[in-house]
Amino acid sequence: MTFRKALAALAVLGFTVVAFPSVALAVAGQPVENQLWFQDAVTPTMEATMEFHNLLFIIITIITIFVTALLAYVFIRFNKRANPTPSKTTHNTLLEVVWTAVPVLILVAIAVPSMRLLYFQDVVPESDMTIKAIGSQWYWSYEYPDHGDFAFDSIMLTDEEAAERNEPRLLATDTQVVVPVNKTVRLLVTAADVIHSWTIPSFGVKIDAVPGRINETWFKATKEGVYYGQCSELCGVRHAFMPIAVRVVSEEEFAQWVEQAKEEYASNDNAPQQLAAVAVSQ
Repeated sequence: MTFRKALAALAVLGFTVVAFPSVALAVAGQPVENQLWFQDAVTPTMEATMEFHNLLFIIITIITIFVTALLAYVFIRFNKRANPTPSKTTHNTLLEVVWTAVPVLILVAIAVPSMRLLYFQDVVPESDMTIKAIGSQWYWSYEYPDHGDFAFDSIMLTDEEAAERNEPRLLATDTQVVVPVNKTVRLLVTAADVIHSWTIPSFGVKIDAVPGRINETWFKATKEGVYYGQCSELCGVRHAFMPIAVRVVSEEEFAQWVEQAKEEYASNDNAPQQLAAVAVSQ
């Protein structure tokens, strides 16, 4: 952990303990009750996003402390009692140059890593596999074109089903997206009806699913586990009930799952295209 990241984390932890003793820090995969801070990063994109956030946190903290101290000094030094005869100075060239140049330098210091991060997120590197996600009201469908072109739907579990499986309420799905660990996944995203948004906080991924358009993004999960997200667009009355669940496994386990999925979902190969065709016809 770099000094900058450690300083930001320490500042947030201290503030949390003092101001919100009952608030919990987030963990990877899913939100927790009274959560503060991000979910743990498990992709290079989210790690870069958190590092940029930590930089901004330090900058705004320094600015806030400086401005607060400056205001306190002005209140004390230049009130009527302490300064009964005010100065009639109207201009200070050096001061005006400083208060113009310093904010510009701060904005440049923010802009450079910001543009670097945007480029890193936007440019899809050479990928190891491709997955297509199709948003529908109100569930997700997935295709694996590189592994037999099978497809399946992923629908939220009911409260009873989630409790029975010991999985999180409103986040667990009957089928999960499965990907191998440490592999670059190219994600193609579209929709069959209205605009949806495919989002996994621990991955640092959020991309709109637009009907008639294919957007793309990528992720590379570096830690095995199950990671949850939800549609992040107001896509209708059941917007809050179309979660996303991604299970990151070893390469061996992924290969075994692919063989099983080819058999299990063989009859569903054309399901997403049929759903899109029905939506267009309506």
